[in-house]
Amino acid sequence: MKNTGICTKCHSSEIIRIPGNVGAYGAGNNIIAGRTNFSAVKVTRYICASCGYTEEWIDNPIDIEKLKKYYSD
Repeated sequence: MKNTGICTKCHSSEIIRIPGNVGAYGAGNNIIAGRTNFSAVKVTRYICASCGYTEEWIDNPIDIEKLKKYYSD
């Protein structure tokens, strides 16, 4: 949905984009990759307004690397 603007489930083009955010005490749509909120990686949601199907994406490639580093074995 992020790349095509089309729902992969019902093929609707009514897509809602909800940007990731970081609130107090880690609230919001994010993944913590450290000890503080400053380390949080924002996760953007894409929602089909027709069927409700959702996808979550990390938009920033640097944030993906941060998650790899923090969560790898």
